[in-house]
Amino acid sequence: MGAEFFGSELKLPLIAAPMFLVSGRELVTAATNHGIVGTFPALNARTTEKFSEWLDEIKESVGDRPYGVNLIVHRSNPRLEADLKICVAHKVPLIITSLGAVKDLVDTVHSYGGKVFHDVTNVYHGKKAADAGVDGIVAVSAGAGGHAGTTNPFVLASEIRSFYKGKLVLAGGLSTGAHIRAAKVLGADYAYMGTRFIATKESSVQDGFKDMIVRSNSGDIVHTPAVSGVPANFMAESLEQNGFDLKKLREKGEVDFGDKLTLNDEAKAWKDIWSAGHGVSCIQDIPTTGDLVNRLVLEYAEAAV
Repeated sequence: MGAEFFGSELKLPLIAAPMFLVSGRELVTAATNHGIVGTFPALNARTTEKFSEWLDEIKESVGDRPYGVNLIVHRSNPRLEADLKICVAHKVPLIITSLGAVKDLVDTVHSYGGKVFHDVTNVYHGKKAADAGVDGIVAVSAGAGGHAGTTNPFVLASEIRSFYKGKLVLAGGLSTGAHIRAAKVLGADYAYMGTRFIATKESSVQDGFKDMIVRSNSGDIVHTPAVSGVPANFMAESLEQNGFDLKKLREKGEVDFGDKLTLNDEAKAWKDIWSAGHGVSCIQDIPTTGDLVNRLVLEYAEAAV
C-alpha cells in the first residue's frame, strides 16, 4: 500500500505541500514522522539564521526520513543564495522550486545527492523545468490553494506526462485518500496536498483560518492576482473582511518576493487574507496530522476496491 520516495518507504505517495505562513516545524515533522513527505517554504523562517535552526530541529526529529524545502527562485527574493547554501550544508533531501527552473541550482542540489522538484501551472513551464534537469515536476492545476493554475488536472497531468518521464506530482483540490488514488491513476507518482493540512492541529495558522476552511466550499474560493501579483486562490470571506471588492479582483498587482515576502507587507497580507483551494469542500474537521494520515491511508485502500 505504501510508496517509495527515492529509496525511502512512505505510508502514502503524498507530499504535504509547502505553504507560506502555514507550514512550520510542527507540521513538517508531524507529516514526515507519520509516513509522508513534509515540506515548508524557507521564507517561513523569518531569517536565514532562523531557517538553519529550523533545519537542525527538523533533522533531529525526523532522522533519515525525507522532507523538503521550498525555495522561491525569483530575482526579487534576496535570500535565495543564502538559503540555498544552508540547504546544501544541511543536505536537505528535497528542494521544491517555484517561479524559476534554473539548471545551476539543480546541479548544486544534485552535488550532495538531493532532489529538485519544480512546480508549474502549464506545459510551457513544464518543458523549461524538464530542460533544467529537475527530478520531478509538480503540476499545479485548477483548484489548488495558493499560486494555482487554471488547467484541469486530467489535462495538465496528461500533457506533462506526454513529454516528461521523471517524477510527476499532481496538485489541485486534493483532500482525500480517494483523490490520492486518482492522481496515481492519472499517471502521477505522488499527490500534493496543501489545504487539507491547513486544517490540522499542527499547522501554524490561527484558529479562525482553520474554522473558515471547515465551513467553506469550492464556491467560496476566488482566483485573483490582486494580493501578490501572481494569480492565487483565496477565500472570499477573508478577502471581503480585509476590504477587497470582489468585483475588482482581476486587477494585476506587482510580483515581488523581496520586500513583500521576506520583510513585512506581503507577510502581513497573507496572514490576514487566507488562501485555500477547492478542496475545502471535503474538509469538515481539524484533526492531528497523524490522525489525518491514518484516515487517508484507509481511504486510499478503500478507493482501490
